[in-house]
Amino acid sequence: MSKGREAVLKRAFVAPDPGRLRLRTAARAVLGTGLAVAAAVLAGLPLPATILGGLAALLALFTVGDPTVRRQAVTTALLPAVGFPVLALATALHGRPLIRDAAFLAVVFCGVYARRWGARGQALGIFGFMMFFATQFLHAVPAQLPQLYAAEALALAACGLVRFGLWCVERRTPPPAVPAPPAARGLARPTTRQAFQNTFACALALGVGQMVSDERWYWAVGTAWWIFVNTASRGETLVRGFRRVVGTVAGIGVGLVVAVPLHGAPLPTIALVAVCVFGIFYTAAPSYSWMMFFVTVMAGLLYGLLGVLHPGLLALRLEQTLVGAAGAALAVALVLPVTTHAATDAWVQRALLAVRECTAVSARRLAGDEAADPAPHVAELELLLARVRTSLAPLLHPLSPLRTRGDRAREVLVHLDDCARQARGLAEVAADPDASHDARLTAACQRVETALHALVATGETPGAATAPDAAPHHHPGAERALAHLHDLEAALASLATPLRSGRRGVFAEA
Repeated sequence: MSKGREAVLKRAFVAPDPGRLRLRTAARAVLGTGLAVAAAVLAGLPLPATILGGLAALLALFTVGDPTVRRQAVTTALLPAVGFPVLALATALHGRPLIRDAAFLAVVFCGVYARRWGARGQALGIFGFMMFFATQFLHAVPAQLPQLYAAEALALAACGLVRFGLWCVERRTPPPAVPAPPAARGLARPTTRQAFQNTFACALALGVGQMVSDERWYWAVGTAWWIFVNTASRGETLVRGFRRVVGTVAGIGVGLVVAVPLHGAPLPTIALVAVCVFGIFYTAAPSYSWMMFFVTVMAGLLYGLLGVLHPGLLALRLEQTLVGAAGAALAVALVLPVTTHAATDAWVQRALLAVRECTAVSARRLAGDEAADPAPHVAELELLLARVRTSLAPLLHPLSPLRTRGDRAREVLVHLDDCARQARGLAEVAADPDASHDARLTAACQRVETALHALVATGETPGAATAPDAAPHHHPGAERALAHLHDLEAALASLATPLRSGRRGVFAEA
């Protein structure tokens, strides 16, 4: 096995999993989806409705990501309010292609625009889109609507039972809140811009996809839609499209060897679908390519159950994926583009502000302010660093021609990780109730504040640290805090060089 493939495997399956959260979430997804399918079968629903129920459960478990269990329950309960009308609309327009296509694009625009309302808006938007998509996949007609409604209702009830009753992962590991992006209006608002970009991409995919196949065109639209989920710049979108194609190619290869020979045999197909559901959830965070691999294999297995799977259909799946990825690439290049430089610079600035907040709150805690708690700021910093890594992915991609900027981007990541490590260590020292304040901490915090001010474009002036009474001795906690502050100051000084390189910065024109 090549080093590249070995690294990809490690990133997907041996990636850090604190608290085994990914493992438990993936196992819960198999249980929830399996229970939804079992409920549909026991209710005597036909195969298309059963497949829709399984998809609805999978989507509810995958997309609902509110920061509290209570909000997750409300969002899950709201899913039918979106899903039922969309199913009715899509089935009613089954035999009217032009109106159907216009309605599909309207659903695309509204689904993306809904992301402005946070995690709930994103979940409802994705669910609505996928319900319209599923009716095309199943070729559903109005006469099937009662069965589809019943399957969706049973699926969401089963999903709720598992997620909020039998296996509530979130109660054990509360997810930190994702930092909200800066406020903006009009076309400057990311969700508005992406709504126009995604609609344009899906319109291209729909038109070209129908020229490739007037029956399976919806795969191109689905590809264009999903490429825009959780991306913020031109580079991120292109990399995500590339990874989707890679995962699809690998999934088609396995589908030819595994799914086609099965001929839709129920028991082995269901077992393999369960494996795919687990793989989708377990690999989604560390590797989009692996997630798409499992999605593609699962799609082939479902086509086998429906009795329409053959090698030519899998080849068509690849063609439609390429069409959708090309549509997304054209959209981010032509419609309200945001460069990698602009997106990454904003995330780096926010990460540095989080470092400053961590340091300031830790210093107050060391000075005796028991109300000061740096832990939430450390959690926010970790989330922001993850966004920086995602934003820098285009520059760090092996196929990127921008080698010099890629090297500088790696340097930025190294120093930012060092900053986070020192801020984390400082917060741990501050949590020690026996750590007393040392007069030297005031000067050290002031130097860090000055270094951060030089890197963060806030328009503020460095504040003067207020020195409390100096301790007459050097407490070990204060010594450790001083060491973290010294190393943080050094990391910030090293970070200044790559951030200021070039006329427009390290990420210019990427």
